[in-house]
Amino acid sequence: MQTQKATKIALVSGGSGGIGRAICVALAKNGCFVYINYMKNRAGAEQCLAELQRAGGAGELCPFDVCDMEGAAAAVNAVAERHGRLDILINNAGIIADGLFMTMSPENWTRVIDTNLHGFYNLTRPAIEHMARQKSGAVVSISSAASLAPNRGQTNYAAAKAGLNAASRSLAAEVARLGIRVNVVAPGLIETEMIQDAPKEHIKKLVPMARIGRPEEVADVVAFLCSDASSYMTGQIVSVNGGMI
Repeated sequence: MQTQKATKIALVSGGSGGIGRAICVALAKNGCFVYINYMKNRAGAEQCLAELQRAGGAGELCPFDVCDMEGAAAAVNAVAERHGRLDILINNAGIIADGLFMTMSPENWTRVIDTNLHGFYNLTRPAIEHMARQKSGAVVSISSAASLAPNRGQTNYAAAKAGLNAASRSLAAEVARLGIRVNVVAPGLIETEMIQDAPKEHIKKLVPMARIGRPEEVADVVAFLCSDASSYMTGQIVSVNGGMI
């Protein structure tokens, strides 16, 4: 299959597996040249690249740690300078370290906040600078249903994702006049490594649609929010959760 001409440049953090991989493929199918970020899972990133190429898309691996402020900014700047623009940023990199708050270690609190919330700042701030100069761009961050409804054992994760929601809405108001749109997608229970050990049959009983979601169902919403079809949407938190909340 011939690779279609890339019309937009996209950077996806945490693109090596699960929801991130599905987002990379969906954007590539829409004609984007996709930079696939990863930190440790190079094999997963290479599989993602091969998958989007089979789908007729194009991309490149982009390894760096979203918690490294200088490294993240350098990666964003390198992409923007190479192409003369950066059209799409997807803040997808995230981790969990579940546990009851009263016994939660400082390390597990800090590293979840660092990756899920500080990573947003480290990537989005330099990206916004480039988007402001070109007076266009789309930022989509991947939050969680845990940011909107209580979930025992996820105080650190909920705090990070709720902060991501609020930061995105405020940023959307700041940059709307510059032609930059900022939105959030909050998935529910999606078939990824994060829930591989969870009791699936019990989970299904909690979801009105009586099934676990697929990464592609999240990716399709993200791709929509990056497209011209959603040109009048900004500052929104879009839930993809089978009707849970």
